[in-house]
Amino acid sequence: MANIKSAKKRILVSKKKELRNKSTKSKVKTLVKKVEAAIEAGNKAEAEEALRVVTSEISKAASKGIYHKNTASRKISRLTLAVNKIA
Repeated sequence: MANIKSAKKRILVSKKKELRNKSTKSKVKTLVKKVEAAIEAGNKAEAEEALRVVTSEISKAASKGIYHKNTASRKISRLTLAVNKIA
């Protein structure tokens, strides 16, 4: 355990950031599952709506540094391609 005041503060700050990052990533994963479920069901309208929501959420996460910009771009791209393949 840290003895120095600044080190104690860093521990608290990093825990707070870890929780924020974890909850955001969890939210994104849930939204991605909704898109994939709509794709499996073949429901294009529902998939497009879910894609719009998840794209926004992934972009926000990338802007806050939770995801690297290339990772966010790759996730969005793959989901978009999958939704566009629905007949």
